[in-house]
Amino acid sequence: MKPVEHRRDARDPKPGPDPDEEIQVLKNQPRYAEIAVTSNFSFLRGASKPDELVLTGYAYGYEAIGIADRNTLAGVVRAYAAMKDPRLKEKKPKLMIGARLVFADGTPDILAYPVDRPAYGRLCQLLSHGKLRVPAGAKRATKGECTLFFRDLAKKHVESDAHPRHEGLLFVVMPAREESLDAVKATLKALRALAPGRVWLAGAMLYHGDDKRRLRRLNRLARECRTPLLAVNDVLYHDAERRELQDVVTCIREHVTIDKAGKLLEANAERHLKTPTEMVRLFHDYPDAIAQTVAFASRITFSLDDLQYNYPHEPVPPGKTADGHLRDLTWEGAARRYPEGIPEKVRAAIEKELVIIEKQRYAHYFLTVRDLVHYANGKNILCQGRGSAANSAVCYCLGVTAVDPMQIELLFERFISAERNEPPDIDVDFEHERREEVIQHVYKRYGHHRAALTATVIHYRPRSAIREVGKVFGLTEDI
Repeated sequence: MKPVEHRRDARDPKPGPDPDEEIQVLKNQPRYAEIAVTSNFSFLRGASKPDELVLTGYAYGYEAIGIADRNTLAGVVRAYAAMKDPRLKEKKPKLMIGARLVFADGTPDILAYPVDRPAYGRLCQLLSHGKLRVPAGAKRATKGECTLFFRDLAKKHVESDAHPRHEGLLFVVMPAREESLDAVKATLKALRALAPGRVWLAGAMLYHGDDKRRLRRLNRLARECRTPLLAVNDVLYHDAERRELQDVVTCIREHVTIDKAGKLLEANAERHLKTPTEMVRLFHDYPDAIAQTVAFASRITFSLDDLQYNYPHEPVPPGKTADGHLRDLTWEGAARRYPEGIPEKVRAAIEKELVIIEKQRYAHYFLTVRDLVHYANGKNILCQGRGSAANSAVCYCLGVTAVDPMQIELLFERFISAERNEPPDIDVDFEHERREEVIQHVYKRYGHHRAALTATVIHYRPRSAIREVGKVFGLTEDI
């Protein structure tokens, strides 16, 4: 049977619009939320950027759209930023923050969405646990891997936690495309016992010629397990035209050329965002599966707007305020920096900065950085603040940076701006050989549960990308 290919309706807005073009929104669309969306932050699987997916969801008039990448939350920040696009003038879809949990024990993939901020924290803890898991016989976790087992959902992050990791998470079980439903049935029953009232079964069209029979089986299974059936398109890209790119990244992931990929590739170009009208047409026999997408989205109140910086209070002595202590340390440091008298230019800069720091409530942050630098100096560990913090007289007086404000024209607004309303970024380099001492100090003073090592998401540079794509098409590297 010939695969059904997507044909764009002339009335459809063009997905992934140019930044300078107005976004046209489809009118009179039925209510629908797409729950299962994979972005290119699922490395070598998704073929569209989070912003392309979000803007297309807006153009299609979605009620909500959920970004759920494989064992990561890395793509949600760019999706969140896309929601701030000034061209989004009409009703915006709710952005649901989630992750696609991929397990190492044969459990089918499960989409996990936190309903509130505490649940988001537990989802982060779950993913961190998987990434830090050390394989049997190994000395450290495998870089880039996240090893999860179904039993991890029932556990607490640490014994002192009041709630298990699954608390506050909504789950959607994703049946694999080719397997029997036995594993799905077992997972639904186990998950429903763990999280009653918070479990759904996903139903998606595969366009293999047996969709009606398959959806009937899924609907029967959902009723048997007393879990609602929920319509999804299990999206890999925002527009059907991206299917070719998705084929390429699949070949790169599987280390095969395009002419030998065969069934490793998707059979058609249907795993793109579809209009609500199209989804309703596809699931016309299961209207409740469409309604469940909106019901699912309505239970989620969490947004990245709920997150804020909670700075440590340890650096503030009893009986003092953070702003008062910072002011005292700054003027003490200024007296040491300028033993012959603090220049008027520096005095003015300090006063100006302290007023802004107090207004923005950043004193705890400055005190925390100063605490780390003070510890390093006391242990003769070389350290140096850099970057935009060099524009701060307060940082110089605290000993964080070494740039004398008398020698340069300070541009403090590059460092902190009330208009931007963004926390400052103070980069401090510690000598490599003794960095671990500073890390252990952080753990001891502030606690392991309040400290984390961060990592960046790697991506292809142009030269590497061209080389990998060339391999897919059978080209040699000397071409």
